Amino acid sequence: MTIDRIGADFERWDELLALILSSFAYMDDRIDPPSSAHRLTLQSLADKAAAEVAFAAYDGGNLLGCIFLRPESDCLYVGKLAIAPAAQGKGVGRQLLAAAEQVAGELSLPALRLETRIELVENHAVFARWGFIKTAENAHPGFTRTTSIEMRKQLPA
Repeated sequence: MTIDRIGADFERWDELLALILSSFAYMDDRIDPPSSAHRLTLQSLADKAAAEVAFAAYDGGNLLGCIFLRPESDCLYVGKLAIAPAAQGKGVGRQLLAAAEQVAGELSLPALRLETRIELVENHAVFARWGFIKTAENAHPGFTRTTSIEMRKQLPA
């Protein structure tokens, strides 16, 4: 498996969008509000990759996963971590997070931060195994109940 930064020469936007949508599909009947993945277009995905730091995971020519990273004042935000359903549980997510940790180190940011939906308790458990701890509960605009949790992973100095 290789992890490559998504750069200006990336041309597989349709495949990347399909990967994200298939990876997030299991959430459709479980979360409210619906995932922001449904609002992605080929252009908005390309714009997101240009504005953030993005990586793709490959096995040969097969696209297995992606991660989008956005520097914040005290951490590196991890978004759209997506693994192809057939590749889940095979270490792809760990390798993409290792790339995120490397970027955080290069930017002198001491932690990774992510958000996950309150209903997706299996994701909470996976992120906890990967060293993330719950730090906050949030509600999406228009909601009075908790809809997501924040998790952080402190990185070694």
